[in-house]
Amino acid sequence: MSRFLFVVPPLVGHINPTVGVAAELTARGHQVAWASAGHGLVRRLAGDEALEYACTGPLLGSGDAVRPPDLRGPDALKFLWEDFLIPLAEAMAPGVRAAVRDFRPDVIVADQQAVAGGLVAEQLGVPWATSSTTTAEFAFDDALAGMPKIAAWIDALLKDLRVRMGATSGTADPRFSPHLVLTYSTPELIGPGARMDGRIRYVGPSIAARPAAPGFPWDWLDARATVLVTLGTANTDVGARFLGECLSALRHRAEGLQAVIVDPGNALGGMAPDDKDVLVLPSVPQLALLERVDAVVCHAGHNTVCEALWHGVPLVVAPIRDDQPVVAGQVTGAGAGIRVRFGRATAARLGAAIDAVLHEPGYRAAADRIRTAFRAAGGARAAASHLGQLAAAGTLAKAPWVS
Repeated sequence: MSRFLFVVPPLVGHINPTVGVAAELTARGHQVAWASAGHGLVRRLAGDEALEYACTGPLLGSGDAVRPPDLRGPDALKFLWEDFLIPLAEAMAPGVRAAVRDFRPDVIVADQQAVAGGLVAEQLGVPWATSSTTTAEFAFDDALAGMPKIAAWIDALLKDLRVRMGATSGTADPRFSPHLVLTYSTPELIGPGARMDGRIRYVGPSIAARPAAPGFPWDWLDARATVLVTLGTANTDVGARFLGECLSALRHRAEGLQAVIVDPGNALGGMAPDDKDVLVLPSVPQLALLERVDAVVCHAGHNTVCEALWHGVPLVVAPIRDDQPVVAGQVTGAGAGIRVRFGRATAARLGAAIDAVLHEPGYRAAADRIRTAFRAAGGARAAASHLGQLAAAGTLAKAPWVS
């Protein structure tokens, strides 16, 4: 059997898809470990038994990686790379090297935004795969295709990083392994421009059971349609106004539906415990809840979008920044949802969009079509099989412990 080291950033949406892949590899008899700067985040998401090698590095939203809430577009991308991804890579690299030397993996599985994983793998001669938790760069009309200067700027940042890490002999883009790229989506969502490359494997969402704190009031749900509103785990600083407009729109429709709003920053100030129409909680068991909801309102985060569509649930998407506008475009292009402007969304516009995805059958039909494609792609099982094949090849390796 083989050993696989997952290198992940301290971001829930980037760790969650790999949890299912790791569980499938373990079930097949392989050994799995993690290298992360998440301060125990991997164990919280993958279980206390996970073997986690701690790395240093910034946390997005704290310390020097606090993103001003009004940043959008190129400015947000500049912050992401200069203030988070590049410092994260430099800080993680020593810990990743130590993890590799101790665990001696046959394959490193490096998240697309944990570029230290790919650079260290290349430097030490270990075969590596990319774990891509966003599809923003997997279409020919991707986010950077129309911005050649920004693409060149990112390339220059990565080249300088490679020099500082002493990995000057390598040539591969650390965001895209030359051996294997696992993409947790399918062309049915990405659209007709989806990149087709021998190294890219569209495995669909990796869905696995997650540890969840008990206490969600399942009996609160009744026979009305249910709408889930969530802005993910990294947008607490900008969500107050939007959540307030959602609350107003949903209350206006309480006769025909009820809603669950995820409010980790307590922007709405909590709700009365006997409220029968709107439930506001700091966190929810999202996967389990998606089995019971009829529509999702979200920020177009790739993880949330794919989990909703895995369950055939149509969406109202309000992208905020980073890859979210691209993912929102994929949702609307596939016919599985409606896009609203995050900064200008009103209760009236949100209400109209919610009404449409709930009552116009085309949106649910499109979501069901993507659901079918997602499930046929194989998810964690398919990803584990591709990784097993890479490990079995073995000829790419130079590290002395890899046969």
